[in-house]
Amino acid sequence: MSTGGHCEIAVSLRGLTRTFERPDLGVPVRGLRRFWTRRPTMEAVALHPTTFHVNAGESVAFIGPNGAGKSTTIKILTGILHPTAGMATVLGHVPWLDRDALSREIATVFGQKSQLWYHLPARDSFTLLTRIHDLDADLARRRAGALCERFGLDGLLDRPVRTLSLGERMRCEVAAALLHSPRILFLDEPTIGLDVIARQELRSIIRELNQRDGVTVFLTSHDAGDVERVCDRAIVIHTGRVVFDGSIETLRRDFVRRKTISLELSSPFTGESPIMSGVVSTQLTPMRWQFQVDTTVVPAETVLAGLIGRMQIADLTITDPPMEDVIAAIYGQASSSEAVS
Repeated sequence: MSTGGHCEIAVSLRGLTRTFERPDLGVPVRGLRRFWTRRPTMEAVALHPTTFHVNAGESVAFIGPNGAGKSTTIKILTGILHPTAGMATVLGHVPWLDRDALSREIATVFGQKSQLWYHLPARDSFTLLTRIHDLDADLARRRAGALCERFGLDGLLDRPVRTLSLGERMRCEVAAALLHSPRILFLDEPTIGLDVIARQELRSIIRELNQRDGVTVFLTSHDAGDVERVCDRAIVIHTGRVVFDGSIETLRRDFVRRKTISLELSSPFTGESPIMSGVVSTQLTPMRWQFQVDTTVVPAETVLAGLIGRMQIADLTITDPPMEDVIAAIYGQASSSEAVS
């Protein structure tokens, strides 16, 4: 992916902005006497000037609450929408100007939209997609065979798509998206509605595509498990503004404010419950204790050192809060900053 010591940039946004008009609901209607030929509107900002770059081969989570601007950004990057201002390139193409050429190098998978024909067997959809992408028939057949073997699709391709489970359909969706060997895979909520096993299988497939094949992954999801298990970097957007851009590890380090220390004791603790500032202790059983540590008040290491001196510890674990809590903390901080400003 690197050339001459420089990383190839797969996706580049420079001051990308998108606004749209919506009805002005602030216009009073009680006692209204004036008639408009066009209803009054007001400008709404879906995406404030946004700049970031994604290198070829990266696996990036683009996350944010509903209405943050995620879908708007993906629609611009795939050529569906035109921006109001700014510039973006995807693999050197301006998406809204070079959509046909770009479609040959990227793929999209939407958890709530299908590119497979509902009443046809998935194999027929593969044949139709071969024609759409103008692929050599023999090459596409070999490619489809390799993808089917890799994703365990034997026995699924000749069944109408409507008869497949959601997990089976999503595996077929990803295989169909990869038929033309795209360099970037855009995924929008790919695991929505899947059961635990199907989610794990799909995450493994996407992760392998990135690590083994070098496919650049640009993922949007509300599922923190997708973010943790598929991506190495997160870009967090809130009300149309990027509020965080860094590694998943940095995301945890900068926004984790709480740790949980769980202890298994070799003998029951009979003393008074340890009391420390910033720590909430819970005795689960005579041999098991749990401590919630506010790391803005006291480091977890300090708490642990005090416990080791008082308890007979057989085993211990220190865990971070779930990724859902970390992401919620980022949203909360962003909302507070907006309220102040």
